[in-house]
Amino acid sequence: MDDHILKAGQTTLTESSGMSCVVGQYLGGGGQGEVYLAQLGDKSVALKWYFPDSATPEQEAALKALVDAGPPNEKFLWPMELVRTEGVQGFGYVMKLREDRYKGIVDLMRRRIHPRFRSLTTAGLNLAASYSLLHAKGLCYRDISFGNVFFDPNTGDVLICDNDNVTVDKSSVSGVLGTPRFMAPEVVCGKALPSTQTDLFSLAVLLFYMFMIHHPLEGKRELDIHSFDLPAMTKLYGEEPLFIFDPQDQSNAPVSGVHDNALLLWPIYPESIRRLFTKAFTEGLKDPEHGRVREGEWRYALANLRDWIFYCTHCSAENFYDGTALRAGGGKLPTCWNCKKEPPLPFRIRLGGRIVVLNNDTELFPHHLDSQRPYDFSRALASVTQHPNDPKIWGLKNLSDQKWVTTNSAGVINEVDPGRSIKLDTGVKIQFGTTEGEINL
Repeated sequence: MDDHILKAGQTTLTESSGMSCVVGQYLGGGGQGEVYLAQLGDKSVALKWYFPDSATPEQEAALKALVDAGPPNEKFLWPMELVRTEGVQGFGYVMKLREDRYKGIVDLMRRRIHPRFRSLTTAGLNLAASYSLLHAKGLCYRDISFGNVFFDPNTGDVLICDNDNVTVDKSSVSGVLGTPRFMAPEVVCGKALPSTQTDLFSLAVLLFYMFMIHHPLEGKRELDIHSFDLPAMTKLYGEEPLFIFDPQDQSNAPVSGVHDNALLLWPIYPESIRRLFTKAFTEGLKDPEHGRVREGEWRYALANLRDWIFYCTHCSAENFYDGTALRAGGGKLPTCWNCKKEPPLPFRIRLGGRIVVLNNDTELFPHHLDSQRPYDFSRALASVTQHPNDPKIWGLKNLSDQKWVTTNSAGVINEVDPGRSIKLDTGVKIQFGTTEGEINL
């Protein structure tokens, strides 16, 4: 029985432009309203229509403000225009349609998708950058969680949905407080409203879920709960939260046979990433104002993590180069997490304080070669390439518009024109305009 608010074929009108928007099939519903496929001119869009209880003057005013402000970047499926129709109480809005290639974090948790580490790190980097832009506008997302984030498991591109709940930071306007398990402890306990600071906590939880396939506060204490009711959840996530890998208190450590995802994945990541998560769920629990990990810290760490991926020569599994582990191992990397064999050291290039592992598919971007363009991955300026006549020889190809100047370990200087390559060899230095790189093995 079709008991949805709108009917297929029904026409709504956009408020500002007066365009007709024709309702299509019902896509799904939530606590605030229903979402439909719709046709706006020659474009397919998504249309969200509010239930009467949610179609408040406050929600309408908030939507109009968001439409006027515009999205922080293209990653947000932002409200484009309000819509109304005769004979139906309330209002809705239209937004861009999510492409089928984007999958939910729930798909990752349930192993319906199997993204590579490169896609995960790229998705994390994109999320941190997008929320940073949102917060820079003085806005608070309020409800960072599984249901609002989608990513392409092949590329790491992201989309952020349900942006109609975005409000001004620290706004006292009533609205969603968040999603259970993602809300900051002070929100769980009713001591604070959603804000940029609580967004930072929720972002850290989301990233932990993505990389560890587990919640950062669900360890042994969770197993001791006999009735997982509201008081129990308030205690676990609000009143007495404890990180499962807290270095000072192991009473909530993950339990083998129950929390195996966390136990398997935690040691795979470099020390720098584990340290950042530890900060987020130790200092960040105790000091919401100053202890939480900022988006810029995540961006820096995840950009490095993306650069440190290398492939095991024995099983091809993705591993992470870790300078700290290398020094602790006396110049040897830890064994591969997948096949347990010792991988040889890969070629690497040092670019200032940054190290990039040179895999067969590595590319260098303005982010790597121009200090004035951080996090710019718009165009590859160099790529690792195989010699056309000798597959054992690998080089770095100049994809930029500028000549490179190289110096080998014997002090011989050469120029590398655009389109040409330099052989990967220990001690080779490359002058990329204002940045110098040195290749090592």
